[in-house]
Amino acid sequence: MVIATVCGALAAHGLKERLTPAMLTAFETAVRYQFYQSLGLLAIGVLGANPAAEALDARLQSRLSMAAWLLLAGIVLFCGSLYALALGAPHVLGAVTPLGGASLILGWIAFVLAFRSAGR
Repeated sequence: MVIATVCGALAAHGLKERLTPAMLTAFETAVRYQFYQSLGLLAIGVLGANPAAEALDARLQSRLSMAAWLLLAGIVLFCGSLYALALGAPHVLGAVTPLGGASLILGWIAFVLAFRSAGR
């Protein structure tokens, strides 16, 4: 969340005059998605660190861990590639962006499935 905050401030104050509107939009999209996913990681961490979580079965803990790793990978791949592209990286890096998006989607699916299986 710190990195997203810094990048958001950078976009608002330092990059507005240096990037084209399309590049700035891509950068701001990366910031927004990084914030959303960071909140998800925070929720997973709070749920996993809750003393009641000790009573949760190992499968739920494993699925929460998988969800967290997928969200982290998605942040790095999706947001990282958008940041890089906005700052002038070669367009071929754009091939990484959908992989990051897929990782984010799978992370949220893993999160939902963790609790779906816990209710059984």
